[in-house]
Amino acid sequence: MDYMSSSKPDPAQQLIEYPVEIVAPDIARWGSGNTGIRYVHRIDAAAPGPRLLLTALVHGNEPSGAIALDRLLTNGFRPSRGCVTVAFVNVDAYAKFTPSDPRASRWVDEDMNRVWSPEILEQRPSRSLDAARAVELLPVLKETDFLLDLHSTQHPNEPLVLAGPLKKSARLARALGLADLVIIDKGHAQGARMRDFGEFNDPSSKKTALLIECGQHWAASSTEVAYAACLRILNRFSMLPRGYSSGPVVTLPDEATRFVEITMPVTVKKEFVFALPLRGGEIIKNAGTVIGYDGDEPVATPHDDCIVIMPSQRLWAGLTAVRLGRLVASPEAIRLPSA
Repeated sequence: MDYMSSSKPDPAQQLIEYPVEIVAPDIARWGSGNTGIRYVHRIDAAAPGPRLLLTALVHGNEPSGAIALDRLLTNGFRPSRGCVTVAFVNVDAYAKFTPSDPRASRWVDEDMNRVWSPEILEQRPSRSLDAARAVELLPVLKETDFLLDLHSTQHPNEPLVLAGPLKKSARLARALGLADLVIIDKGHAQGARMRDFGEFNDPSSKKTALLIECGQHWAASSTEVAYAACLRILNRFSMLPRGYSSGPVVTLPDEATRFVEITMPVTVKKEFVFALPLRGGEIIKNAGTVIGYDGDEPVATPHDDCIVIMPSQRLWAGLTAVRLGRLVASPEAIRLPSA
């Protein structure tokens, strides 16, 4: 395809298939849990400490986080203080995962990472199986001090943390060093993410949530990043037992050094196609550069040195096609609402 052409690209040429390099674990043995909630395990220490929630499979086609949590449970992990809750989230979607069609298991009825607002969660009966599962998990979310939600990306991107709009989350992301790149954003027009739920998005509360994108959905390296991120947050919260044998893990940065503030989330109105072969991480030098078309309407970069974050291959109306942002010096330079 000639991407310098002024003609609108063909949507059929937008989809890219990536190999499935990992074996998704059988998590059925964790199904009964120990909390009264399916697939949720709470592990308490004798010493007091923070209440940390580690989650995976909010999207059923992202098994890297499930591999990390399965590894923790299989190793018999116990925190040295506080309590750690391990939750496999959208297990009904994950049950459909197959390497021959790995995209098909993302959700059951709707995207579970867009239902975490009161107007959706308070509906009775729940409007979907995905929303019903979110309601099941509400007691766990409400008692949590810190959340680390494990995800992965459609394209092979470097690991990054989505910290939401508040400075408290960006500061935590910097201190933890789960990834060098931290994204400051307000989420999606389609609905609230789990990391945006309740007090996590309240600047007056100390409760804080981070979402880490560990790499491409089905890349073997993503599983190692997910496991390393779990160990890092446990270690930084002084919850990792002395001498805990974890096996080899990837090296994470001591702290995050790059912060990108999302200045223009692109929500699809009609049908979006990209005009450039964007995969994520590109820096587009000039403002006004056309990156795609929504129907017949061109979509252009809003400023110079525009950073491309997580372009999507799900490009129908109401979804986020891509996020565009600018580099900021530190969490203190963020212009969004502060904590």
